[in-house]
Amino acid sequence: MVFGIFQRNGHVYTEIVPNCSKITLQAVIRGRVELKSVICSDGWRGYNSLVDVAYGKHLRIDHDQNEFDKGRTHINGIEGFWSYAKTRLVRFRGMAPSTFILHLKECEFRFNHRGQDLYQLILKIIRD
Repeated sequence: MVFGIFQRNGHVYTEIVPNCSKITLQAVIRGRVELKSVICSDGWRGYNSLVDVAYGKHLRIDHDQNEFDKGRTHINGIEGFWSYAKTRLVRFRGMAPSTFILHLKECEFRFNHRGQDLYQLILKIIRD
C-alpha cells in the first residue's frame, strides 16, 4: 500500500506502508505532521481518532456522500499529486515491484520541485 501526505508548504511525502490500518497510518502521520497542524482527509477509517492522539483539528471530506470540498476544506493537493504520479508512472507500462518505490520517490521529488529547473537543482544537490 502507498500512503501520501500533502503538507501546508505544498510538498508531498509518500511512503510504502504494509497496510492502511489506523495504527500504521497514525504512526506515519505522527512522524511527519506537526501536532498543531489542521489535518484534512477523506473518510477512510484509518484516520479516525487523530484528534485523540493530540492533533488539534481534523476535517474530513466524505467522497461517499459526494463531498469534494467544504468551503476552504479540501484534499485537492494530495489528489493532484496522485493524478500527476499516475500519469508519469503509466508511461512505464509496468515495473518491477522492487523499483516501484524509486519511481514513486522520483515523482515526489519532481512534484515538490515543480516550477524549478531540475537540472540546476540536481547539480546543486550533487555539489553540496
